[in-house]
Amino acid sequence: MGTAVLVLNQNYEPLNVCNERRAIVLIDRGKAEILEHGSGQIRTPSQMFARPSVIRLMYLIRRPRPKARLTRREVFMRDNFTCQYCGVRGKDLTIDHVIPRHKGGKHSWDNLVSACRPCNHRKGGKTLDEAKMSLRRPPAQPRVSPYYLLNQYLQSYTEWQKFVPEWELTPLMAAAG
Repeated sequence: MGTAVLVLNQNYEPLNVCNERRAIVLIDRGKAEILEHGSGQIRTPSQMFARPSVIRLMYLIRRPRPKARLTRREVFMRDNFTCQYCGVRGKDLTIDHVIPRHKGGKHSWDNLVSACRPCNHRKGGKTLDEAKMSLRRPPAQPRVSPYYLLNQYLQSYTEWQKFVPEWELTPLMAAAG
């Protein structure tokens, strides 16, 4: 009962991911319908259910658009694991404040970038002008799209891809919006 299930709003917009148990409860109570089945069945003492993979709610949920959390990993994902100063790709990156905090820079999406260790060391506590460096792309808060929320599942659950319009885009394109 630990398999993920994609939950769609009444208008087929991806809302979130829940576990099979929650999906079965929603279906059993008439609050959702199964759109795609997973492989196999779920057996209870009194019933057998087709294993759900994608469900759609019978009513429309109105909720504010989710925002990306400001974490190291999210900054690296936004920057496509690329140093924003020299363009080197890799997993050994650091976070750099474009305007150093001791010079009034904030810890925010528009002041944080991914940087390789040599570039971060070269820039140090200087501004871009003082360090004679430039950014490849100005930092901004990423747009949270269905792809952005579900990209960790899309390779394993291929039947979800038709419900997530941007699934074939790269993370950089989907996050940059």
